Amino acid sequence: MTDTAQPIATADWAAWQASWDRQQEWYMPDREERFRVMLDMVEALVGPKPRVLDLACGTGSISDRLLKRLPEAAGTGVDLDPALLTIARGSFDGDSRVEFVTADLTDPDWPARLPYDSYDAILTATALHWLHSEPLRTLYGQLAHLVRDGGVFMNADHMPDESTPRINAADRALRHARQERAKAEGALDWREWWDVVAADPLLAGPTAERFEIYGEHADGDTPSLDWHVRTLREAGFSEARAVWRSPSDGLVLGLK
Repeated sequence: MTDTAQPIATADWAAWQASWDRQQEWYMPDREERFRVMLDMVEALVGPKPRVLDLACGTGSISDRLLKRLPEAAGTGVDLDPALLTIARGSFDGDSRVEFVTADLTDPDWPARLPYDSYDAILTATALHWLHSEPLRTLYGQLAHLVRDGGVFMNADHMPDESTPRINAADRALRHARQERAKAEGALDWREWWDVVAADPLLAGPTAERFEIYGEHADGDTPSLDWHVRTLREAGFSEARAVWRSPSDGLVLGLK
């Protein structure tokens, strides 16, 4: 797992997508596995031609895998990050199956910016931990209205189990050791990746704007998987459960 700290050629969107993936995999080596399970569940529950909302889509990682796996799908990506949305829009330029919307998920009226009133599936990964629990609870309620009856919502994110501190510590130590080895081979962490993005003339402006919006770090919560399951049921999903799990992360599914 290697990368370089040199700016990628301007408008080489495929290279930016690959660079984002490598940076994310530095933190989550099982990232593709959670995507695979997510798309398995989409296909199993709503079929091969879903209308999908890629929530807090970033560069469009989920949309990319969705359209490769299910080419007759249609997608909407929504995010507030101007730099990641620039990469997403550049990557999917000319692909009529997907469109991108700028919206703040903490704005009560954000669903009004979407092109559709309902979706077969709403998918998100490693993004909603930026929200505190109460805004996340509110968001889950909004999503329950956006998912059609029989549709699904899935969230893959950090969902720790605080009842197992020794297991958590051992897992954390192993992950950190692996990250240090990858770093020695040239992998970029989150902050270093953003430094590279800011050096690209096309992305420098959106990156500066991005940090004005978000600051340096997430300040949200990381509630347990059980909290997510319970909250989805309270929001109006008829069934909710984990469909994938690692020692630190989970993928929770809510079925409308």
